[in-house]
Amino acid sequence: MVLMQKSGSRGRARFALPLVSALALSFATPAARAQAPKPVAPKGAAVPNDATVPSSAAAPKTKVSGDADRSKVSITVYNSGFGLVREVRDLKDLGTGRIALEIRDVAATVQPETVAVKASGNGLRVLEQNYRYDLLTPETLLEKYVGRNVRAYRYHEATGKEDVVDAKVLSVAGSPVLQIGNEITFGYPGRLAFPELPPDLIAKPTLVWLVDSTQARQSVEVSYLAQSMSWKADYVFVVNASDDHGDLVGWVTLQNQTGATYRDAELKLVAGDVNRVQPEMQTARAYKAMPAPAASGTAFREEGLFEYHLYTLDRPTTVRDKEQKQVTLLEATGIGVTKKLIFFGQSYWFRGQYGQVSQNQKIGVYLDFKNTEANHLGLPLPKGTVRVYKADKSGAKQFVGEDAIDHTPRDEKVRVKMGEAFDVVADRKQMEWKALGNCTSESAWEIEIRNHKDEAVHVEVREPAGGDWTIVDSSLPATKEDAQTFTFDVPVPKRGATKVKYRVRVRWC
Repeated sequence: MVLMQKSGSRGRARFALPLVSALALSFATPAARAQAPKPVAPKGAAVPNDATVPSSAAAPKTKVSGDADRSKVSITVYNSGFGLVREVRDLKDLGTGRIALEIRDVAATVQPETVAVKASGNGLRVLEQNYRYDLLTPETLLEKYVGRNVRAYRYHEATGKEDVVDAKVLSVAGSPVLQIGNEITFGYPGRLAFPELPPDLIAKPTLVWLVDSTQARQSVEVSYLAQSMSWKADYVFVVNASDDHGDLVGWVTLQNQTGATYRDAELKLVAGDVNRVQPEMQTARAYKAMPAPAASGTAFREEGLFEYHLYTLDRPTTVRDKEQKQVTLLEATGIGVTKKLIFFGQSYWFRGQYGQVSQNQKIGVYLDFKNTEANHLGLPLPKGTVRVYKADKSGAKQFVGEDAIDHTPRDEKVRVKMGEAFDVVADRKQMEWKALGNCTSESAWEIEIRNHKDEAVHVEVREPAGGDWTIVDSSLPATKEDAQTFTFDVPVPKRGATKVKYRVRVRWC
C-alpha cells in the first residue's frame, strides 16, 4: 500500500510528513508490489466474504457479521446525549467449535462495558469479549512501521519519473524520521509505500467475541449503550392577533453522531433526567404519566416509564449516521395565553444609597400558559426550545422570540420569555435612604413607567427585597409574593405614564 498526498502547485508530488493526517492510502505501483513480500492473512483477522482462516489449537476460526445480518434493530434515545441499541443478527453460517465472531457496523461511540449478548438457543456460549478500536489511519499505519523498512518514492520533474529507495522508519513523533542509506532525514519530499497491512489495524470499531458454538446457524441479540446520540424537543407556537390564544406544534429533533446507520429501526425516545455516573451525572426527577392525545399528524405514542416518559414512533424509520431527523411529537390548538410585562428590581438596592438607579430601563415581555386539559393541552412536555411566531398585517408569520423550557408535566404553568418591550420603559429613583442600624435601612422609591403604545398596558413590578422587609407606605397596593419578594400591578394608559411610590424598611442580618 502507498501513502500519498496531493501534488504541489507545480505538479511535483510532495510528502509533507509533518502533516501526516492529510495523507491518503492507495495501492503501490506494480513494480513496488512485485518487490514487496506477499501479504499474509494474520491470525484472528477478518477475511473478506466471510472466509475463514484455517483453524488451529491457538487460533480459532474467524467469522464476520455486518449490517446485512441484522434482522431487527431498535434504538432508544435519551435526551441527555446517549442511546440504547438493541439488534438481532441472524448468523446463517457461523459454524461450530471455537470461533472469533466479529460484530461490525456497531456504533463507534459504543461503551464496551455495557455490551450484552444473548443467544436465541442453548447452542452458543460466550467465552470472551473484546472491543477493537485501533483504527487504520495514516498516523497509526506509520506508528506500526517504526523500526521497519518501507519504500520511499520521489518524483523528478526533469525526468518525469520516480526514484525509489529503501527507508527505515525511526520515529513518527511530530514528523516522521527516516533512515535512507547512511543518512537520517525528515520532511522527505515524496511518498511512502508499505508492503502489507499490519494485522491489528481495523477500518471501523469492532466487537469481537470468542464463542463456543454447537450449531452452525445462530441468532443472537446484541445490546449496548452508545454516546453521541441525542434528541430534543422543538416547539412552534403561533399566537393570534390579540396575543391571548395560540397553536402549539412539537417536533422531535434527533441527531445521530455514532458512526453507525440503523435501517428500519424501531425508534423510542425517553424524556426525563436519567441519573448517570460521572461525567454524565444528571439529577433524576419524577413526572406523572398520561395518555397522549390523538392529534392529527402525531407520530409518537406516549407512555409512562419508571419516573420518565417514553415515546414510541408508530412506524420503522432509518436513522443514518450524521443525520438530523425531525418527526411530529404533538399538536394542540386554541391554547389560552397571557402576555405579561415585568419590571425587575435588585435586592442590593435597598442596602445602600444610590439616587438615580436607572433610566429608560427595558421591560421584559413574557408569555404564560397553563399546561392543562381545560386549556386544550395537558400533555407531558419534554424540555426543549419554544419558538414563537405571529402573523403581520399581510398574514405572513414573523418570528417574535424563543426560550428554553424544562421538562414540564401536565397541570403546570409554562413561561416563555419573548424579549424586551420596545415602547414601554421605566425609570427608577431612590428618593430617600437612611440607616437604622448596622443591618437595617429605610428607603423611599419612585418608579415611573412610560407607555408609548396606542393601547393601555399592565406592568408587573417585582421587587426582591431580601431579609426582613416591611412596606411602610405605597401609592399602589403591594402584594407579597414570597418571603423575599413583593410586587405591584401597575396600569399604564396609552401614550401615558404612571408613577409608583413606596417606602420600605429592610433588615438583612
